Amino acid sequence: MEIYKLENMTKGWFVGDFAKAVYKTNEFEVALKIEKAGEYVERHFHKIATEITLVVEGNVRINNKEFKKGDIIVLNAEEDADYEVIKDAVTVIVKIPSVMNDKYYVKEKK
Repeated sequence: MEIYKLENMTKGWFVGDFAKAVYKTNEFEVALKIEKAGEYVERHFHKIATEITLVVEGNVRINNKEFKKGDIIVLNAEEDADYEVIKDAVTVIVKIPSVMNDKYYVKEKK
Protein backbone atom coordinates (compact mmCIF):
# COMPACT_ATOMS: atom_id res chain seq x y z
CA MET A 1 0.00 0.00 0.00
CA GLU A 2 1.14 3.51 -0.82
CA ILE A 3 -0.36 6.63 0.73
CA TYR A 4 -0.29 10.13 -0.80
CA LYS A 5 -1.83 13.52 -0.02
CA LEU A 6 -3.74 15.57 -2.58
CA GLU A 7 -2.13 18.70 -1.12
CA ASN A 8 1.25 17.43 -2.36
CA MET A 9 0.06 17.06 -5.94
CA THR A 10 0.50 19.88 -8.47
CA LYS A 11 -2.82 21.77 -8.77
CA GLY A 12 -4.76 18.60 -7.92
CA TRP A 13 -3.31 16.45 -10.72
CA PHE A 14 -2.55 13.00 -9.30
CA VAL A 15 -2.57 10.66 -12.32
CA GLY A 16 -0.67 11.31 -15.57
CA ASP A 17 2.69 11.72 -17.22
CA PHE A 18 4.30 14.10 -14.73
CA ALA A 19 6.77 13.94 -11.84
CA LYS A 20 4.42 14.08 -8.83
CA ALA A 21 1.81 11.67 -10.19
CA VAL A 22 0.90 8.79 -7.90
CA TYR A 23 0.25 6.73 -11.03
CA LYS A 24 2.41 7.61 -14.02
CA THR A 25 0.92 7.07 -17.46
CA ASN A 26 0.77 8.91 -20.78
CA GLU A 27 -2.66 7.47 -21.55
CA PHE A 28 -4.66 9.93 -19.41
CA GLU A 29 -4.55 12.46 -16.55
CA VAL A 30 -6.86 12.86 -13.55
CA ALA A 31 -7.21 15.78 -11.15
CA LEU A 32 -9.43 16.68 -8.23
CA LYS A 33 -9.76 20.46 -8.08
CA ILE A 34 -11.01 22.32 -5.00
CA GLU A 35 -11.58 25.90 -6.17
CA LYS A 36 -12.82 29.16 -4.72
CA ALA A 37 -15.38 31.47 -6.31
CA GLY A 38 -13.68 33.96 -8.60
CA GLU A 39 -10.88 31.68 -9.78
CA TYR A 40 -10.45 31.98 -13.53
CA VAL A 41 -8.53 30.16 -16.26
CA GLU A 42 -7.99 32.15 -19.44
CA ARG A 43 -9.34 30.94 -22.77
CA HIS A 44 -7.19 28.06 -24.02
CA PHE A 45 -7.32 24.81 -25.95
CA HIS A 46 -5.45 21.54 -26.29
CA LYS A 47 -4.21 20.45 -29.71
CA ILE A 48 -4.13 16.76 -28.76
CA ALA A 49 -6.04 16.11 -25.52
CA THR A 50 -9.76 15.85 -24.85
CA GLU A 51 -10.71 17.30 -21.45
CA ILE A 52 -13.66 16.01 -19.43
CA THR A 53 -14.87 17.94 -16.37
CA LEU A 54 -17.32 16.59 -13.78
CA VAL A 55 -18.80 19.18 -11.42
CA VAL A 56 -19.02 17.43 -8.03
CA GLU A 57 -20.03 20.51 -6.00
CA GLY A 58 -20.59 24.21 -6.67
CA ASN A 59 -21.02 26.11 -9.92
CA VAL A 60 -18.62 26.88 -12.76
CA ARG A 61 -18.93 28.81 -16.00
CA ILE A 62 -17.35 27.55 -19.21
CA ASN A 63 -17.74 29.65 -22.36
CA ASN A 64 -20.46 31.78 -20.73
CA LYS A 65 -22.57 28.74 -19.83
CA GLU A 66 -23.12 27.83 -16.18
CA PHE A 67 -22.78 24.26 -14.92
CA LYS A 68 -23.72 22.74 -11.57
CA LYS A 69 -23.38 19.56 -9.50
CA GLY A 70 -23.66 16.47 -11.69
CA ASP A 71 -22.91 18.18 -15.01
CA ILE A 72 -20.20 16.63 -17.21
CA ILE A 73 -18.56 18.81 -19.85
CA VAL A 74 -16.47 17.34 -22.68
CA LEU A 75 -14.11 19.65 -24.57
CA ASN A 76 -12.57 17.95 -27.56
CA ALA A 77 -9.09 18.70 -28.90
CA GLU A 78 -8.90 22.11 -30.64
CA GLU A 79 -12.07 23.31 -28.84
CA ASP A 80 -11.23 26.47 -26.87
CA ALA A 81 -12.76 27.48 -23.56
CA ASP A 82 -12.37 29.76 -20.59
CA TYR A 83 -13.29 28.66 -17.09
CA GLU A 84 -14.59 30.57 -14.07
CA VAL A 85 -15.65 29.36 -10.64
CA ILE A 86 -18.99 30.98 -9.79
CA LYS A 87 -19.62 29.26 -6.42
CA ASP A 88 -16.88 27.38 -4.51
CA ALA A 89 -16.50 24.16 -6.48
CA VAL A 90 -15.07 20.67 -6.49
CA THR A 91 -14.42 19.18 -9.92
CA VAL A 92 -12.84 16.04 -11.29
CA ILE A 93 -10.97 16.55 -14.55
CA VAL A 94 -9.80 13.82 -16.91
CA LYS A 95 -7.57 14.56 -19.91
CA ILE A 96 -6.97 11.99 -22.61
CA PRO A 97 -4.11 11.44 -23.40
CA SER A 98 -1.60 12.84 -20.91
CA VAL A 99 0.48 15.22 -23.05
CA MET A 100 2.93 17.70 -21.58
CA ASN A 101 2.84 21.28 -22.93
CA ASP A 102 -0.49 20.79 -24.75
CA LYS A 103 -2.14 23.98 -23.43
CA TYR A 104 -2.38 26.94 -25.82
CA TYR A 105 -3.79 30.28 -24.73
CA VAL A 106 -6.06 32.15 -27.13
CA LYS A 107 -5.24 35.79 -27.65
CA GLU A 108 -8.36 37.91 -27.44
CA LYS A 109 -9.26 39.82 -30.59
CA LYS A 110 -9.31 43.59 -30.16
